[in-house]
Amino acid sequence: MKGGILVDTIWEKTVDMPSFPPFQGRKKVETAVIGGGMAGILTAYLLSLEGREVLVLEADRIGSGQTKGTTAKITVSHGLIYQKLVREVGKEQARQYALMNQAAVRKYRELIKDHQIDCDFKECSSYLYSKYQEEALKEEVRAAQSLGLPADYTSQTELPFSVKGAVRYTGQARFHPLKFLKAAAEGLEIYEQTLVTDVEGNKIITDQGTVEAENIVFTTHYPIMNRPGYYFLRMHQERSYVLALTGTDHIEDMYLGVDPNDGLSFRSYGPYLLFGGGGHRTGENLLGGQYQMLESNARQYWENCRVESAWSAQDCMTIDSIPYIGYYSFSKTGWYVASGFKKWGMSSSMASALLITDYIIEKKNAFAHVFSPQRLHLKASAKPLAKEGMETARNFVLERMKIPDEAAAHLKKGQGGVIEYERKKAGAYRDEKGSVHVVSLTCPHLGCILKWNPEELSWDCPCHGSRFDYKGNLIDNPAKEDLTHEKPECISGYKKKE
Repeated sequence: MKGGILVDTIWEKTVDMPSFPPFQGRKKVETAVIGGGMAGILTAYLLSLEGREVLVLEADRIGSGQTKGTTAKITVSHGLIYQKLVREVGKEQARQYALMNQAAVRKYRELIKDHQIDCDFKECSSYLYSKYQEEALKEEVRAAQSLGLPADYTSQTELPFSVKGAVRYTGQARFHPLKFLKAAAEGLEIYEQTLVTDVEGNKIITDQGTVEAENIVFTTHYPIMNRPGYYFLRMHQERSYVLALTGTDHIEDMYLGVDPNDGLSFRSYGPYLLFGGGGHRTGENLLGGQYQMLESNARQYWENCRVESAWSAQDCMTIDSIPYIGYYSFSKTGWYVASGFKKWGMSSSMASALLITDYIIEKKNAFAHVFSPQRLHLKASAKPLAKEGMETARNFVLERMKIPDEAAAHLKKGQGGVIEYERKKAGAYRDEKGSVHVVSLTCPHLGCILKWNPEELSWDCPCHGSRFDYKGNLIDNPAKEDLTHEKPECISGYKKKE
């Protein structure tokens, strides 16, 4: 339990994942993939099918990052994106984006069929619905159809409420992501519990050894190397929340609401309905309440439903809504990156694996240009880039000037906040046993001030999305180290024992 909420995902509960040894010593290899989530394992898997030598380095367990938190929709229905892309980056590049993601859906189907992968794969339609809008949905249908996607407009859905309309994409799919990942990982050279601390040229430095590779692929969700590339200037992260419910209607297809502040997600898995929403920028969740909001909404439709599990996920958001897939930087020969998947990690993971595999085997891919990390879409990027700069400045400078929220002695059990500790600000949390845990509020990534997340009992960075538990242990990158912290004894006030 965390904050009264179950945090194991349905995927973790319904599969036994294999374990792999940590890396030790020194090794040379053709390609090294850093990060063992869906994008990393798929890249290694496709390269192995090409007969290439490849290994995977994972800091924790494979699939233990964002992959385990996905709702596992394999789809091209990425919100109201196609009219936006046509307008901002042009029809040809919008078409590249659309058809590459449709190719990703087909590739999952092909691999699962050809290799007989048992992962509860099921073809279905994917809907974007609105309770209020109609014309925007029709515009999205027209844009999607003009790009070659299987889209149409409808006002009929399975949802337990009426809608104004919906965009329907046929020929999409859903599956069990960890069952698929387990099968894809079989036979690969994988090292778990292996933290990459630095990369210098073609040398990867881990906590227990070094790997030299001609090609290095960064699939760490958020790129862990700040320079070159400077991805921290071009992305932020957002969180979203999911309940696994029983006692609901079965919903055959997949649904996502596109109305502001009312965009709920629906998809079934076995006896469960995965019911999601409540998204926000990482670090901007001072009041919490997302799980309670979702449960309250669910009970409006299914009064006697039961929450069997609840969890959250984190997504990297690029300034022009297109992932960064390709060369890490012009200056780093042999470095590749896959990041910025927004909330569409499954199709984007396959797209990135296909594209990066083609780069490495030197096969031309007609859809590569739009995803290039070196692109510059001025029309799509100018305003978001300025906003990102303002957010970083606000959280880097202004938060340092705020008066601390709490005196540690006033913190109740289960409560966290900003306090004054030894004449400087710090973050404190009093656990259910009464012990106070005090950590630095300075993110070790680039020095932004962390904020308390009461929903998940964590310290989150609003600049770039690094997250730490209340003890200061790293949860999410781009940071690569824990917070510095003090360890007060279990006391009613807040004076350390001498």
